Amino acid sequence: MTTHRTALPGFATRVVALILGVHVLLHLSVLAVTQFGVHRDEFLYFGMGRHLRFWRMDFPPLIAIFANASRAVFGDSLASVRVFPMIEGAVLIVLAAAIAREMGGGRFAQALAAVAVLAAPLYMRASTLFQPVILDQIWWTLALFALARLMRTGEPRWWLLVGVALGLGLLTKFSIGFVGVGILAALLLTSDRRMLLTRWPWIAAALALAIGSASVVGQVRLGFPVTGQLRDLQETQLTHVSWISFVSEQPLLIGFVAFVVAVTGAVSLLASARFAPYRIVGLTCVFAFVLLVVLHGKPYYAGPIYPALLAAGAVVFERIRQPKFGMLLRAATLVLVLILGGVALPLAVPILSPEATARYAQRLGIRAAVSTNRGEVDRLPQDYADMLGWEEQARALSTAYRTLTPEEQREAVVIGNNYGEAGAAEFYGRRYGLPPVVSTAGSYWFFGPGQRPGAVVITIGESVPGMRRFYGDVQNAVHLVSPWSVREERDLDVLIARESKSTLQALWRSESGRQ
Repeated sequence: MTTHRTALPGFATRVVALILGVHVLLHLSVLAVTQFGVHRDEFLYFGMGRHLRFWRMDFPPLIAIFANASRAVFGDSLASVRVFPMIEGAVLIVLAAAIAREMGGGRFAQALAAVAVLAAPLYMRASTLFQPVILDQIWWTLALFALARLMRTGEPRWWLLVGVALGLGLLTKFSIGFVGVGILAALLLTSDRRMLLTRWPWIAAALALAIGSASVVGQVRLGFPVTGQLRDLQETQLTHVSWISFVSEQPLLIGFVAFVVAVTGAVSLLASARFAPYRIVGLTCVFAFVLLVVLHGKPYYAGPIYPALLAAGAVVFERIRQPKFGMLLRAATLVLVLILGGVALPLAVPILSPEATARYAQRLGIRAAVSTNRGEVDRLPQDYADMLGWEEQARALSTAYRTLTPEEQREAVVIGNNYGEAGAAEFYGRRYGLPPVVSTAGSYWFFGPGQRPGAVVITIGESVPGMRRFYGDVQNAVHLVSPWSVREERDLDVLIARESKSTLQALWRSESGRQ
């Protein structure tokens, strides 16, 4: 292996610290003033934490572990949901600056890479939401950083960090496979394929599988539920994604000027002799991007490749030799990245009211920003609509629960029609004194029916005819309207069902037998 030892510039500690301060201030400000609550998916991940079975989860379990850690510190509050993503977003900013330094970038390059991540709508949104998305971006970026360090120094021990990053990625999302395949393809198509004749890449692969083994074991034990999840995703959401929409939405995700910087970085990594030691990083990103296009991934799935590409592009901009032009271009790039980030801010983080956000989205006229996963156009970004109405649902369930007799309350169970409704009832359950929650939807199916037989249930999102298949007496208890929520959550009935025809445990056994 050829060694590429070069003197690196110092890490721009003060500059990056200032950028991190802006990042933290922004997200704490959103937490302080937002009128939006917990996101539908966040309820699921906190529910996964409550029902954590490390070796028997239908979804990679790291997010559930983080949920439990966050709950232990902050309890069941909005802060418990928002603080961890904010910290993870700060880590991503530091990694982008570190890659810029690794590629020879000085203070400006590190600052531009960090600012581009700070101001990108995609990363602002990801570091607001308690989801695997921001963690996935971190593990990809960490793997690419380790790969860049490996190629520059020639020290094979950096394969170990690649393996750790891929393993943590496997514990987070199965999409880490895209960067893994990208690294392998990049090795095979370059002279660096000789590394595959050493033990180090295989040690890294074994390390990744060992760290991420719980995700694989869970799939095996549960009959590979990921296949059904992918099929449902393909039929309901990915069918609306064409390669044209995938590519055309990339500049919206990270900002138009930042996108130019990233493309500059990609081209330089692939074609510039100065970036030859890091070519494998560029090839990995390109292969991962192409795979996502071919497989009709959602546009934001490509987000993890950009911190490394932004870092490379920032180094290119820093090295422009013409003094006046270079200085002007660098200043303009930084300013425009920040300005465009400011323009996108109300659609990236929920800092305005729902009404003001809808008006702002309408004025900007960016259709993709308010398009749902099913290709429909709404008034709010779907993530925003998915943060509304859930606590009101818990209050409505509590109202219905209080109408039950003491004997019925001791037997009662809440049933949610989807994981958002079930997760919200469980998240707010202690606050509103709700009974145990079950659901047949998604991951909640694998959590099981609980201990109570379901002689009396309170449901939300179900229909009266649907419930009468299982209960003899079904009554409307509360009608709930939430005009800013996602469409399926805007007009709901809370039902009370009695005279059960079977038990929840029997239902779970019969349905399990059919699968």
